[in-house]
This record gives sequence, structure tokens and C-alpha cells, in this order.
Amino acid sequence: MVEMDASINVLGGALQPCSLDPMTGFFRDGACNTCSEDQGSHTVCAQMTAEFLAYSKYVGNDLSTPRPEFGFAGLKPGDLWCLCAARFLQAHEEGCAPWVNLEATHHRALDIVPLSVLQEMAAS
Repeated sequence: MVEMDASINVLGGALQPCSLDPMTGFFRDGACNTCSEDQGSHTVCAQMTAEFLAYSKYVGNDLSTPRPEFGFAGLKPGDLWCLCAARFLQAHEEGCAPWVNLEATHHRALDIVPLSVLQEMAAS
């Protein structure tokens, strides 16, 4: 059985839900929970933008095209989604990172993304 890491956000509080519609998270529980099996560290709760979705598709991870065979309707601007921490950092370095919900971003994201970067991109 997979053991989930403690549900703590980057601010040290209880991890808040990211999105139930669309249902997100490595565990598809609506939160950016993680575990040792989550190789991509799907820990950053981000609000999708058209710019980020285009960037993600360009670098090989098409998040906007529906994939009904996987029960995935495709993301659109405004949707919240648990992103891979490394992809978020890469997008930030390229100047097209989406906004972040700090309360719903798992503390394990800090293994990859500096807190200052997450705070810079915090949704108001």
C-alpha cells in the first residue's frame, strides 16, 4: 500500500484542496498530496493560463486536449491543477509560470521550487 506524505502546505499549515472540478492530484483526491511513488512531484497547485497551457503543450505535456479514454476533459484557463514541481520551475524560468495557491501547494514542492519563487507567483 502506498503511504501518503503528511498533508502539509508550503506555509506549514494543513494542505487545502486544490480542485475537485476538474479532479486533480496524484491520488485524484482534489489535493496536491504526494508520496514516494509520485515521481513527478505533482505538488504545486496552479491556476492555468492560456500562456502556460500553450507552453506545457510545446514542451511535450498537452494538458488542454481532452483524453476521454483517461477520463480527462482537458484543462482550460482558470482551472486549478496539481502541477509537477519541476515543470512549474521550468515554466517560471521561461517567464510563463501560472499563479499558485500556496495553501494548496504541498510542502514537498519545496524540495524542487524555492519558497521565494512560489511566493512571487502566489495568487492574490
